[in-house]
Amino acid sequence: MGRRKKVDIKKRRQRLLKEKKKEQKKQSIQVEKKPLKSFDLRMEKETKLYWIRALTGALSAFIGRLLFGLIGWFMLMWMLLWWFLFPFVVSFNILKYEYDKEEWHWKNIILPGIGMFFFLFMIVGVFLHTLLNFIPGFSSVLELFL
Repeated sequence: MGRRKKVDIKKRRQRLLKEKKKEQKKQSIQVEKKPLKSFDLRMEKETKLYWIRALTGALSAFIGRLLFGLIGWFMLMWMLLWWFLFPFVVSFNILKYEYDKEEWHWKNIILPGIGMFFFLFMIVGVFLHTLLNFIPGFSSVLELFL
């Protein structure tokens, strides 16, 4: 038996890492070029509606309490207005989604993000109302300017 050949481990490891990066790039390109199914497109739409709904919940509580000074039943009506009407405005006018007449159902627009909307509306509304109660005689920003 002869002498063993010296192997430079660092070079060999770098070469293996380069090969793995090339393989990963090829795999990611193949995954990206995969044709989208109707289910994937619907989930993408619902995900956008979900996050818009989450943002809308926090902003509507903030605007309703701070700007208009809504409390109680008026705040409930404000929440319901944003809860049920704004998703249709977003879906049809802002994002301009096109729905198939056979597959379209109003629940596809109303359902994504209902829990998140309600949760963020309540958290922001209660937190803001609590903070504003520490300011004596303050009810809304509009009252300051009028």
